[in-house]
Amino acid sequence: MEPILLTAEEEGLRLDLFLASRLEEVTRSAAQKLLEEGRVVCSGTSLQKKDRTRPGAVYEIHLPDPVPLDVIPQNLPLDIRLEDEDLVVINKPVGMVVHPAPGHPDGTLVNALLHHCGSSLSGINGVLRPGIVHRIDRDTSGLIIVAKNDAAHLSLAEQLQDHSLYREYRAVCVGGLREEAGTISAPIARHRTHRKKMAIDREGRPAVTHWKVLEPLGRYTYLQCRLETGRTHQIRVHLASIGHPLLGDVVYGSPKPWPGLAGQCLHAGRLTFRHPRTGALCTVEAENPPWFEDVLTKLRKQV
Repeated sequence: MEPILLTAEEEGLRLDLFLASRLEEVTRSAAQKLLEEGRVVCSGTSLQKKDRTRPGAVYEIHLPDPVPLDVIPQNLPLDIRLEDEDLVVINKPVGMVVHPAPGHPDGTLVNALLHHCGSSLSGINGVLRPGIVHRIDRDTSGLIIVAKNDAAHLSLAEQLQDHSLYREYRAVCVGGLREEAGTISAPIARHRTHRKKMAIDREGRPAVTHWKVLEPLGRYTYLQCRLETGRTHQIRVHLASIGHPLLGDVVYGSPKPWPGLAGQCLHAGRLTFRHPRTGALCTVEAENPPWFEDVLTKLRKQV
């Protein structure tokens, strides 16, 4: 992998902590194992976990060859909102991970899709992410579109790229907004010290979120959000950046979870796209799940 250049803020850190913060999906224990195996090198010398970062140092990380996960089909329930020979649109529940990853080897949407679709999934994203055109977070519910063949995948990916694939979310954020609608345009990148988070960063990739107030709820606001781009955690990061984090978001907002919520109050409720084979305009909608409506009911009673 590319060498890692130390920043001034990172000087003096234990190497295992430094690596865990810099390497996505690498825990501190995994970083310690890399050090124990001599896979972390600086100026030609292998380092140990007790070593600390030094000013001006450049670290070379020699990651072991990845061991492919055995992705097995699993008969898991799927809420299918549209399906044909080219694609399937799923209403994903809260708590379901989209594709297998360290810590989540099974029980994912991909496991369920392999059982439901068999070999009829696009192979563009490889064994671990077959057919996956875009993702939504584990603790976000709602619509996700999956391609059954490579031609469909390429067409849908192009629509994502040129922003013609319309993705609308409903959310509850903390605080009241002064305007009825607005746009947040701020680039997003991996957080420079907390590598499992995203952050506003002028060197990041462009990100644009359009929002509209659906209902003021006292100390909270029910919103509609439309993604123009699709960066990781985009809505969560953008709303937190203007002082209105999502209700229940313990990563970018409150340090305590909201009672009755598994995560952030965010639901992908509408997709509009051109069908990859026919060119027809398709719109798929998913109503708010019961847990989302329960939150709205409770907040309305407090107003």
